[in-house]
Amino acid sequence: MRIAFVYDRVNKWGGAERVLLALHEIWPEAPLFTAVYDPRGAPWARVFQVHTSFMQHLPFAKSHHELYPWLTPMAFETFDFSGFDVVITVTSAEAKSIITKPGTLHICYCLTPTRYLWSGRQDYQDNPGMGLLSAPARILMNTVSTLLKRWDLSAAWRPDSYIAVSHHVAERIKKYYRREVEAIIYPPVDMNKVKSSREAGSRSARQKSKVKSEGQNNYFLVVSRLVSYKRVDLIIDAFNELGWPLVVIGDGWQKRELMHKAKNNIKFVSSNLTDHELVGYYGNCRAFIHAADEDFGLAAAEAQGCGRPVISFRNSGVAEIVQEGKTGLFFARQTKEDIIHALTNFGKQAFSEADCRTNALRFSKTEFKRSFLRIVELLLNNYQNT
Repeated sequence: MRIAFVYDRVNKWGGAERVLLALHEIWPEAPLFTAVYDPRGAPWARVFQVHTSFMQHLPFAKSHHELYPWLTPMAFETFDFSGFDVVITVTSAEAKSIITKPGTLHICYCLTPTRYLWSGRQDYQDNPGMGLLSAPARILMNTVSTLLKRWDLSAAWRPDSYIAVSHHVAERIKKYYRREVEAIIYPPVDMNKVKSSREAGSRSARQKSKVKSEGQNNYFLVVSRLVSYKRVDLIIDAFNELGWPLVVIGDGWQKRELMHKAKNNIKFVSSNLTDHELVGYYGNCRAFIHAADEDFGLAAAEAQGCGRPVISFRNSGVAEIVQEGKTGLFFARQTKEDIIHALTNFGKQAFSEADCRTNALRFSKTEFKRSFLRIVELLLNNYQNT
């Protein structure tokens, strides 16, 4: 069985990139096709044979693909997948635009329908997050968004089968694309890494967090890209009012604005941490807090794996991770007031580290690989016999 992977762009590190590495462990010979590749921003991709599109040679495209929104779907249409039995697209944007010939099964592992065109359209148009390039990017997106939505709807029917990262995303796929999913497979959390790093990381985190406190387990934790749709601003507003310790781990175009807003009880830490250090921050916090309408919420699953409860916005993929009242709790609206109410209630409840860790086993990399291999073999067998 000859397999290829396709991903929107290879220029950063995050949850989707962890998915690709887990897939690589199943099929280590599979090449990776993408619109653009920045080896400096994505050193993790060195394990792949990476194939790029014509966009690789355009000015600024490797870091600011948003400047070429009308070209990105075309870039994926230029790839030739002749000779492959299965192509797996891992995408929250344009990778599903690939064209396969009869005899090649196209499976889309959908992170979410193209966010900047659908569920996050208004936010992306208001906040492109490109610094001095934001104004032209905003004008460009407003101009071509209608055309891109038509293109995206057409491309949404190119995959033979969909797998969703959560039930939350499956509902979006049905809403926007009118497609049903074949399976829900949650993204992987490397539980072995969490376990081995827990003890080694705790000392490092306590030394580096710089949170003036009486000891460990006194601060709340955010681990997130610092962009507008993650709604870290609401969390900061809540902690500004409460005065409780908060550590924010992450980077992004909104970081400077958030740091300017935050009071002295809130500390920022770069996302450039080792696994040991990150797990140490998880393991030493009182709770992990999340305010975004998330597709899944890998950081929340990692926090549970470290034995920490999660406080999250209810209308989110994180709601599929947390067992309410047992491993965390939810707030109903994305408002400062609801977050404060949830934090106040959190202090009145007790959560078991063992319950949180047991809950996280559902999202282990072993379970992800087993489920993915099984569904690919099943879908390929059905495809070849129809």
